[in-house]
Amino acid sequence: MLEEKKEQVTEEAQKNDSRKTENMNDKYELSLESMLKAGLHFGHKKSRWNPKMEKYIFGTREGVHILDLEKTITLFERAMKEVAETLGKGQQIMLVGTKRQAKNLVKAIGEKAEIPYVEERWLGGTFTNFDVIKKRVKFLLENEEALEKGRLGHMTKLERLRLEKKLEKIEESMGGLRKMTQLPELVFVMDAIQDKTVIEEAKKMGIKTVGIIDTNADPSIVDFPIPANDDALSSIKYILGVFLKTVLKTKKERVVATANQLEN
Repeated sequence: MLEEKKEQVTEEAQKNDSRKTENMNDKYELSLESMLKAGLHFGHKKSRWNPKMEKYIFGTREGVHILDLEKTITLFERAMKEVAETLGKGQQIMLVGTKRQAKNLVKAIGEKAEIPYVEERWLGGTFTNFDVIKKRVKFLLENEEALEKGRLGHMTKLERLRLEKKLEKIEESMGGLRKMTQLPELVFVMDAIQDKTVIEEAKKMGIKTVGIIDTNADPSIVDFPIPANDDALSSIKYILGVFLKTVLKTKKERVVATANQLEN
């Protein structure tokens, strides 16, 4: 029963979730009460657990593991501190969430936070073969601008149509990487199992990893684990709300600090 409640997400909710992100940074405060309300404590069925999550589990109810939110909030705060410190140094961060429940929210948060993001299939080599990815993104941006400003008058109608289709294809797979001018210092992954390849590539490139770790995952595979429900939309939305608030607050503080330095 709890497992079904945890994983139930309606199609209508998924259509609307991106529109509900507008005031996320105003609504979400990191507290035990708000985490409980969002359902971060619901794990998976006991039969699906990863033994490495034992120290983060409070108990079992109706055959479903319940996470210890006091431990979760400590690690959540630690992870957000790392996000803030990374951004505070002027370094880049990235958001990845390709699972069905997270896609719309990841895209909306990535755009609002103005950071690189991936909400569709992860392209192998995004980190380990970044030069190729960078060239494709550059091709996308340059040709979009050329189309917008009418610089492709020399092309035939057929050539232009082919180019537009090519750009659409690149946009679908790499649109969220427009702002990734260099490899990020930190990547936040919404599902450590589904997006395991992202974590593996990040480790190879020395990129710090923050990840939501449910009771069926291994917390040791990321640098900053957040033990929490990674399936329910309410939990995903809450976690991303706290993340967005952290990003916007840090960016604002950095702008103010830079302005003060210039004045002095």
